[in-house]
Amino acid sequence: MIENIELKRVLPQVFRGSEKEAPVKDSELWLRESVVFSRGHNYIIEAESGTGKSSLCAFIYGSRRDYEGRILFDGQDAAALSIDRWCELRRRSLAYLPQEMRLFPELTVMENVMIKNRLTDFRSGDEIRRMLSRLEIEGKADERAGRLSVGQQQRAAIIRVLCQPFDFILIDEPVSHLDARNNQAVASLIAEEAGRQGAAVIATSVGNKIRLEEFELMRL
Repeated sequence: MIENIELKRVLPQVFRGSEKEAPVKDSELWLRESVVFSRGHNYIIEAESGTGKSSLCAFIYGSRRDYEGRILFDGQDAAALSIDRWCELRRRSLAYLPQEMRLFPELTVMENVMIKNRLTDFRSGDEIRRMLSRLEIEGKADERAGRLSVGQQQRAAIIRVLCQPFDFILIDEPVSHLDARNNQAVASLIAEEAGRQGAAVIATSVGNKIRLEEFELMRL
C-alpha cells in the first residue's frame, strides 16, 4: 500500500534551461520543493497543452524517466525501485489511464476489458457488465473497439482501468470527449470505486474537467 506520493523539484528534461519561463515559472508542481499527493484525496491538475500533464502521469507511473528531481513513494525514491517492485506497484497500487487509452481496436470492448481482468482477477463478470451498463455501453460489449466513437472508447478504457486494485489512479484527460451527463456518470463511478478502496484520484484536464464532487485543484 502507498500512502503518499511526493514530488521534489521534479522537472521534465525538455524544460531544462526554461526554469524562469512559462510554463515552469508559474507551475504549482514543476520545480516545487515538495508536492504531496495523499491516499484518500482527489486532485485535478489543470493544464494547457504542452505543459507536461501527460509526462507527469507517465513519470509517476514509471513508464518515463526523462525528468530531473525525485519522485518518492512513502519516502522511497522511484528511481531506486527494482523491476519486481514496479510490477507489484502496477498490479496493486497504481492504476493508469493514458490519454491515448491504448485499446486494441481489433478486439471487442469485452475482450479489451478482460485482458486486464484476467491479469488481476479483480472483477466478476457481473461487476463488469454492471459497469458497462452504468456507463451506457453494455450494447457495445461485443463490438470492436475500433468501431466505437472516441467517447465510447473512453468509457470502455475507464472500465478496463478499474479492473484492478489501486491506492492511486492516474487518469489523463479521462472525459475530454464526454458530454456533461456521461462526465458525471464516469466521475461517480471512479469516485465510488476510489472511495471503496480508500484511494486517491489524480486527474488531468485541459478544459473539460471530470466532475468530482470534492477535489484539490492544481495548475500545471
